Amino acid sequence: MTIAVVTPIAAAATSPLLAWRDPVYIAAGLAGAIAMGLLLVQPLLAGGYLPRLSARGRLQVHRWVGGFLVVAVLVHVAGLWITSPPDVVDALLFVSPTQFSAWGVVAMWAMFAAALLAALRRRLRLRPRTWRFGHTVLVTVTVVGSVVHALLIEGTMETLSKAALCLLVLAATAKAVTDLRAWSTRNRVARDLDQ
Repeated sequence: MTIAVVTPIAAAATSPLLAWRDPVYIAAGLAGAIAMGLLLVQPLLAGGYLPRLSARGRLQVHRWVGGFLVVAVLVHVAGLWITSPPDVVDALLFVSPTQFSAWGVVAMWAMFAAALLAALRRRLRLRPRTWRFGHTVLVTVTVVGSVVHALLIEGTMETLSKAALCLLVLAATAKAVTDLRAWSTRNRVARDLDQ
């Protein structure tokens, strides 16, 4: 997992395309690459595929990584806003001529909604099944949108390592969603994560 996450980030950090870019643009791009790496970690935590963590420990780390993911996306968007506000406005209004922009915006809003749902679930008094289903749908939209967004961009992330990371993110998410069965009321693993 470490190699899958670090390799595309390292490739992006050393890309020759950054030679004449300003530091804010570089930080924004690296934040996006880091966010993709965190998208791989999240389903591995949720599904219990990482060793040496109890259900409670997994949940705690999952929450922290989710928080870092939100921050990484905010840094990504804020950096792009500073370097080119018109492009970000076009993306947010879905009028950008680049296809990857719309996918990124949809993924961003789905991720914010998933994080907000997680933060407010106790206050909203959601039933565990409703919570799991809603969170799973939003996370799935986030992952699919993010993967398409990343694959459509021809930028600083090296093509093969980026494609491998995207494939792993999709596979890990699909496995976790299938194993956790958010739609089921008889899933012990999902119940453990509801605590």
